[in-house]
Amino acid sequence: MELTEHDPWKHSSLPYAMSTLTPKFELVPVKEQKDIMVNAARMHAQQEYDRIIELVTVLQRQAEDIKTRLDITDQVRAAEYQFKVYPGQNYWLAYCSRHHKTILTRQGPDDWSTGAPDSYRYIVQIQWLGDYTWLEVPGTRA
Repeated sequence: MELTEHDPWKHSSLPYAMSTLTPKFELVPVKEQKDIMVNAARMHAQQEYDRIIELVTVLQRQAEDIKTRLDITDQVRAAEYQFKVYPGQNYWLAYCSRHHKTILTRQGPDDWSTGAPDSYRYIVQIQWLGDYTWLEVPGTRA
């Protein structure tokens, strides 16, 4: 072993303590440390997985809402009506059994002074949105 002025006993390069004045060190139980690391990794990965599943659930619900709007838009396109529709206004889709066709009407089942016509079967109340799609008014499906 060669001695130098800076570190004559080469304490910094030895893999073990040279005196009792140096800090005590213990061997790290590698297997336990690996277990702790794997458990921490699994916990964080599970948190990320749960967050992604939550986002997927939200996206699925949004996709279903868009599909419902498009289905209702198709029903309105196929329905007959003789008036101008305005965005933000509520209307009703109804089936008229007397004429055997779906109609768009302004009057709902409770808006008639003498009661709704017997030939009308109300389907759903809808609202025209600014993007030219139709939205079902919640809680109005007949």
